Amino acid sequence: MGDPLGLLKVTVVQGKRLVIRDFKSSDPYVVVKLGNQLAKTKVINSCLNPVWNEELSFFPTEPIGVLNLEVFDKDFLKTDDKMGHAHLSLQPIVSAARLGQILRVSSSGETTLRKVVPDSDNCLVRESTITCVDGEVVQSVWLRLCDVESGEIELKIKLNPVTP
Repeated sequence: MGDPLGLLKVTVVQGKRLVIRDFKSSDPYVVVKLGNQLAKTKVINSCLNPVWNEELSFFPTEPIGVLNLEVFDKDFLKTDDKMGHAHLSLQPIVSAARLGQILRVSSSGETTLRKVVPDSDNCLVRESTITCVDGEVVQSVWLRLCDVESGEIELKIKLNPVTP
């Protein structure tokens, strides 16, 4: 296992236009993975536009990996149905955090550190900005779900880096 990078807080904010996997709706929940660490949200019953606002914590290490998420429909009598998956490279937020430390970005106020555009390293719906807000490195993203007809998930990612 590599060197610790700090505390990564992933808030699963909401989903939009999720697919129907039951008769008229779905009972979605999200599973987030970073390496061998796994966390999941609660189930929101009968909802295609769920709001979770759940914060999940991870302890990333070098080399930094990819944040993976899968959305499932909770079923009681059979295996949960897949509702799509997405991924996001954490390298940009880690690099921005290091830049913020090098530049000694102020621990008060908000400073833009970099922008991230949609590409093959992520499932971004649109450009995302990484900022330093009161000492925390923050990125808000909308991820498009893959291998499914429709669906997007909003995440807010905060990295509290280990200070050297």
